[in-house]
Amino acid sequence: MALTGVKQLRVDPVMNYNFAVTLLESSDLLFSVLSALQLRAAGGFSECSGLDTTLEVEEYKEGGNNGAILKFPTRVTWGNIKLKRGVTVSTELWDWHYQFAAGFGTRRDGLIVLFDSERQPVRTWTFRRGLPVKYAGPAMNASQGQVAVEEMEIAHEGLFVAG
Repeated sequence: MALTGVKQLRVDPVMNYNFAVTLLESSDLLFSVLSALQLRAAGGFSECSGLDTTLEVEEYKEGGNNGAILKFPTRVTWGNIKLKRGVTVSTELWDWHYQFAAGFGTRRDGLIVLFDSERQPVRTWTFRRGLPVKYAGPAMNASQGQVAVEEMEIAHEGLFVAG
């Protein structure tokens, strides 16, 4: 039976192209989040992936129970965050990575905010103690007219989500 005269609200999924990434020096997550609200994004990244977590399980084969294997949670692991952006005059990503190669780098916390079409925050991911484990410069080819893209991969010690 259909309801007439009742306006139904439809909530569509948020598009994935409207996001901002901010990297902060602080290792205090609360300070990082509050500071990031007042700072500009670290750059116009065209792609962000690796916002994943996995709960590892330990299997236990109980004697006499041949019909099932019991599973118990053990550790949580987080995937590395991968960022891509067009090359600009800023060397911020390279500098951060190279500081670790030279032996004096500092970890950074991060904030990744997904916005709706009106630029209102929908979901926020924060990570702590980020470590730039990989930097890749652009692949250059004179016969193609593509944007030069640099990539950064960040290992971290925890991913947290706020709605």
